[in-house]
Amino acid sequence: MINSSFEEMIEKEGRLIYSSVGDSMLPLIREGRDIVIIGRCSGRLKKYDVPLYRRDSGQYVLHRILEVRENDYVICGDNRWSKETGITDRHIIGVLTAIVRDGKEISVNSWRCRLYAHIWCDLFPLRAVILKAIRIIKG
Repeated sequence: MINSSFEEMIEKEGRLIYSSVGDSMLPLIREGRDIVIIGRCSGRLKKYDVPLYRRDSGQYVLHRILEVRENDYVICGDNRWSKETGITDRHIIGVLTAIVRDGKEISVNSWRCRLYAHIWCDLFPLRAVILKAIRIIKG
């Protein structure tokens, strides 16, 4: 991927394969251990989709959609409790289609991934309490 942006790779290859950086999508994506596969988007994304987007600052982010609104999305990492708003279709580069874990490709459309997304997102208030408590305990 020398001298190519994520946008160029998706445009040229139809997908982007890379190892993500950071812990914001734990436990779904483990930094340095899992590979993510990002595909092209077609039309508006849906609740529970995990888009790769570029903030106005230029930072690339891979987080989950919690709510689809008329003009933007409400997005949050699975290991975060602060929601981000103002992300529009112009920010979206691609969408997570699969994760490669321990050499096996796991589709985000598998029943396990869909169940995880529903539980983790639908119980967002409980998740926020759990994550805050873990951070306090860890110090």
